Order: sequence, then structure tokens, then C-alpha cells
Amino acid sequence: MGTTGKFVLLSAIWGSSFALIKLAVDAGVPPVQVALLRCLFGALALWLICLAQRAEIPRDARTWGHAAVVAVLLNAVPFTLVAFGESKVDSVLAGALNATTPLATLAFALLVAPGERVTWTRLAGLLLGFAGVLVLLGAWRGLEGDVLVGGLACVAATSCYGAGFAYTRRFLTGGPHRASALSAAQITCATLQLLVAAPLLSDSLVWPGATAVLALVVLGAVGTGYAYVLNFDLIREAGPTVASTVTYVTPLWSTALGALLLAEPVGWNTVAGGAVVIGGILLSRRPVRARSEVDAGVAR
Repeated sequence: MGTTGKFVLLSAIWGSSFALIKLAVDAGVPPVQVALLRCLFGALALWLICLAQRAEIPRDARTWGHAAVVAVLLNAVPFTLVAFGESKVDSVLAGALNATTPLATLAFALLVAPGERVTWTRLAGLLLGFAGVLVLLGAWRGLEGDVLVGGLACVAATSCYGAGFAYTRRFLTGGPHRASALSAAQITCATLQLLVAAPLLSDSLVWPGATAVLALVVLGAVGTGYAYVLNFDLIREAGPTVASTVTYVTPLWSTALGALLLAEPVGWNTVAGGAVVIGGILLSRRPVRARSEVDAGVAR
């Protein structure tokens, strides 16, 4: 499959993840258990892919240590935050807020990455993106209640993604291991982390119904398993900047599926706010002299 095909497929998979999460949380699955089952099914799928590819699994402690850090930043914490957010807001809003991931990545890079320059254009882009978030949340109606709590949880998840994708690019994608092997290590670490956290943060899981279970299996095996192989491949083949533009497309999928499958309303502020966020991203990415490439990534 070519780079373009991988790009379109990844955007569709990650765009559909918000509707699948919504099905699970609405069926009563606690957010941390949504994250745990998502990672568990994803890890199983990735180990099967590794077996089929005969991919060499990392054996050195350094790689596994980096995988554990990435698992916290890209999986264990943000997956729980997104699931919690969707227990308060609909999947359309959650998917639109996810479009702020490149802005979070840029902000993180400006703070910690050597060589990254703060310019007026970049600051304007970040401020415009923040304004887009306020439009998405409908700030003029007053920020309170479930919309505020759920929206902030989704935005916090994108902050984790921003740090995690920059860390992945620097420490985890440059070695000799295949994308499937690195993904398997990462998602396995996340599963173990959530196995420890889930009993502390939620009650025992009860059967949520066949629809919710099927949603979690697809979310894990496809959205957290196979999709992570595609993500690693895109970062390696096209670079993090190109790969991160998947975030522009995933809200289209999440909005369409939320409206068609879950009958969620699509307000004018969702469309307008999403457009403002993307405008902020484009403005913040205008080239500057002697700039180093911004490490960026994608999410679901």
C-alpha cells in the first residue's frame, strides 16, 4: 500500500474511533476500562501481526524503557481521558477537539526542543487554535458542567499526544525494528500500566452488551493495533509533519459517523470551530528561517 492509501485508511480508522468509544461508555463501561480493553485487544492484534511478519521483537531495556514512556503519553493516559471526555460530551465534539493535536505538539516542541524558534506567526497560530477550541466548546454559552469537564479532558488528551509524538520521533522510530514490533512493545506496556490502574479507578467490569464489546474489539484490534503500524510507517516514509496532517481529516470521519450512526447533532460552532483550529495549525506551520522540523504526530 502506498503512502496516500495509508494516509486515507489511517484517517478513517482513527476518525471512527470516537463513535466506537461513545458506544462503549454509553453502555456503562468505565473510561479506564475502555482504555484497558482497547489496549489489550490492540496488543493481541499486534503480536499476531509480528508473528505473521516474523518481526524481531526488541530485546534491549532501552527500547522497552522508551516504549513504556510513550505508552503513558500516547495510550494509557490519553485513552482514559478521551473515554472520560466522551462520557460527558458527544463523539462529534471529541473528534473535533482532537484536531488540536498538532498545536499541542508544536507548543511542546517550542518548550523543549533545541533549535525551535518562537515567532509571532507561531504564537498567532497557537492563539488562533485556542480561539477555535473556545468556539468548539461554545464558550459564549458559559463554560460549565459536562461540556466543560468533557471538553477539557479531550484537550488534555491532545496535550499528552503532543508530548508523546515528539518523544516517539526522537527516541523510538529511528532504530532497526519494524513498526509492528515497536507498536507491540508500546501497546503491551500500556496494557500492563492500565491493568494496574483499572482496579484502583473503577469497579469490576460487568457485561455491557454485544454491541459495546464488538465496538471495543474493533477499537482495539484495528484502531489501536493495526492503525499504530500504519502510523509508524507514515512517520518513517513521509515524516512527522506530513503524517500529522491526518488530524485534519479525522474530524470529517468522526463528525460524519457521529451524525449518521449515533444521530448526534452537528452545530454550526462545530464546523466553524474546526475550521478556525485548522487555520491556526496552518498559520503556526508557516516556514521560518533556520527552523528545524517540528516533530508532530496523529491521534485518535
